[in-house]
Amino acid sequence: MAAAAANLAGRPGVRVVVIGDPGTGKSSLVVAVATEQFPENVPKVMPHTRLPADYFPDRVPITIVDTSSSPEQKPKLIAECQAADAVVLTYACDRLSTLDRLSSYWLPELRRIQLKAPVIVVGCKLDLRDDQQNSLEQTMAPIMQSFREIETCIECSALRQIQVPEVFYYAQKAVLHPTAPLFDQEAQSLKPRCVRALKRIFILCDHDRDGALSDVELNDFQVRCFSAPLQPTEISGVKRVVQEKMPEGVNDSGLTLTGFLFLHALFIEKGRLETTWTVLRKFGYDNEIKLRDDFIPTSVKRAPDQTVELTNEVIDYLKGIFNMFDIDNDEALLPSELDDLFSTAPENPWTSDLYKDCAERNVLGGLSLEGFLSKWALMTLLDPANSFANLVYVGYSGDFNSAFTITRKRRVDRKKQQTQRNVFQCYVFGPKGAGKTALLQSFLGRQPSDALPTNSDRFAANTVELSDGTRKTLVLREIPEGDVRSLLNNKESLAPCDAAVFVYDSCDEFSWQRARDLLVQVASHGENTGYEVPCLIVAAKDDLDQSPVALQESTRVSQDMGIETPIPISVKLKDLNSIFCRIVHAAQRPHLSIPETEAGKTRRQYRQLLNRSLMVVSVGAAIGVVGVAAYRVYAARRNSSS
Repeated sequence: MAAAAANLAGRPGVRVVVIGDPGTGKSSLVVAVATEQFPENVPKVMPHTRLPADYFPDRVPITIVDTSSSPEQKPKLIAECQAADAVVLTYACDRLSTLDRLSSYWLPELRRIQLKAPVIVVGCKLDLRDDQQNSLEQTMAPIMQSFREIETCIECSALRQIQVPEVFYYAQKAVLHPTAPLFDQEAQSLKPRCVRALKRIFILCDHDRDGALSDVELNDFQVRCFSAPLQPTEISGVKRVVQEKMPEGVNDSGLTLTGFLFLHALFIEKGRLETTWTVLRKFGYDNEIKLRDDFIPTSVKRAPDQTVELTNEVIDYLKGIFNMFDIDNDEALLPSELDDLFSTAPENPWTSDLYKDCAERNVLGGLSLEGFLSKWALMTLLDPANSFANLVYVGYSGDFNSAFTITRKRRVDRKKQQTQRNVFQCYVFGPKGAGKTALLQSFLGRQPSDALPTNSDRFAANTVELSDGTRKTLVLREIPEGDVRSLLNNKESLAPCDAAVFVYDSCDEFSWQRARDLLVQVASHGENTGYEVPCLIVAAKDDLDQSPVALQESTRVSQDMGIETPIPISVKLKDLNSIFCRIVHAAQRPHLSIPETEAGKTRRQYRQLLNRSLMVVSVGAAIGVVGVAAYRVYAARRNSSS
């Protein structure tokens, strides 16, 4: 396996900034690499120098930026470092004080400015180095231990032309083939994200799914990545190396995943990072070891009131991988099985607070098939690009259009008085303590006390079986009372909402007053933006003594606004009054249950009056036109008869 020469990193160029103490040989180094000779007279700071694309095998041009270390030039030096792709930090081999300054000044200063670029430490004036000094390895080992941002160290001589091109080759290599994303220097092992990517590549190349790469599969892999076949003796040699170091890396069928990972760790340890990077980039990975934008769309074009849903094709695929990873056949995925399912993704996307507690689980923490599909539906609703990326990571081979369908605009659904959606999102509003979280928890078959604390939005996703036997996915999104103002500051905030529920504590008159105010705010926002939403009022804690005022007022307000009277529920008694079916029914009839404010009624009445006035004017104008036409006919006949 050898690295390819093509520029797979996709970079237009590499910017290398050279820094260091005065007199360490910075400018001489720049001149020497550009002209291949030692300069007699060197300016204090060289102008920007460009090495052409064909200077090194990766065919990426290099721009070298020389700098001054004088105090008055420090702001410029910092700016150049922050714009650098790589930094070459020099010291003079014949002046140990400049070596000491690496640890005492330069490297701490680069940390202070939060340099992200890799650092190449270069000992210049190798020809003047004292033979009694320690070797480069002995000298740099403690420094590299303290400053892990150092990519590599090298000594050179501009006068003798010793290892001058290598300085900039390593600088370019550190940018195009960085170590940090792939390898943990302290643990001396591949990093988890690198392991996950290589595991996915291994599975994609294991065509017969026997857990090993046969000689034919190894050769196909080699041709795909490096455009050159492996000879049988080379394949045998590769497997022999693996077997000697790691017997479980090879079996009767070929190279196992363990052996495949071992090979890449070996390449990296030997400094051949370009081999692993070539493999990763051929399979679409970027420098963060995530699939590139040309493999994964980063945005989906749709109107604010359009949503994205999984197609039946993808749902069938997800059912298949659910069964594949349900090792114990208990019809649920345990956390360990779920981690294994996502082991070919950069990370498990459902470990974040948003997804961690959003679906129904069994007593062992297992996720049922319905819970599994509900999480995918939620991820697709909130972040289609991320959902598609994870589908690809877990092995889905179809394109975006076969994976997802974009729903019809909700405004169109209202005009047609029906919807074709299978996933509905419901915003749950209400004052603090009204029972919003309890409602979400009951939707997942849990007690309110089971809710995990979270700093992000709380979601609950599950399937709802309707009276006709059809099943729809319902997503409940809890909106904290304090977040309503910021939510409604966004004109399009209600666009993705299919229905809204307003929960109040039926024992508390003040709770109802706050819920009523929220209802009016949301209804007004819908009227003003055109994103009206079907609304339901939920009277929670029906098992306790009700407030007569709250009951009377909530009934009156619902009638005045033209929506259903409040729905009483008791989470404690598990008497939910078919609330989730009622939410779905409201969402399925987007033209009904839309509350109307007093301002909205006034506008509607004004429009009706205006329309009637226009109609009268139109009829009058039509009569006038007909009258004029009739008179003209009469006048013409009269003239002809006379």
